[in-house]
Amino acid sequence: MNAMHITPISTPNAPAAAGHYVQAITHAGLVYVSGQLPVAPDGSHHPEADFETQARQAIHNLIAVAAAAGASVEDLLKVTVYIVDVANWPRFNAVYAQMLGNVRPARSVVPVPELHYGYLVEIDAIAACKA
Repeated sequence: MNAMHITPISTPNAPAAAGHYVQAITHAGLVYVSGQLPVAPDGSHHPEADFETQARQAIHNLIAVAAAAGASVEDLLKVTVYIVDVANWPRFNAVYAQMLGNVRPARSVVPVPELHYGYLVEIDAIAACKA
């Protein structure tokens, strides 16, 4: 495999990677977006925000990172969502449907006991990229 075709993606429109990873990687026409917490693009944390606000910010971060790789919402292929408390599933689904409109990529929703910084949602994705 030629590493020249693996490209890290970074954008100031989403929070910087806070660990040993990048916001996304492109390879072979796909973009792999790392898990996006509802951290503001400037890196500020608001874990006290209500669930819907957190969901919107996490989705916004995902869209911003995908866009930096040349992918749009319409290019999303697979989305994985991690939510604290399965009771939040319908609330996430409502925000997700509002933000993605008619776009319906494959999706998994995984209930988890907790997430980093006390957040309630994290989302990652694979998308086709044009860049």
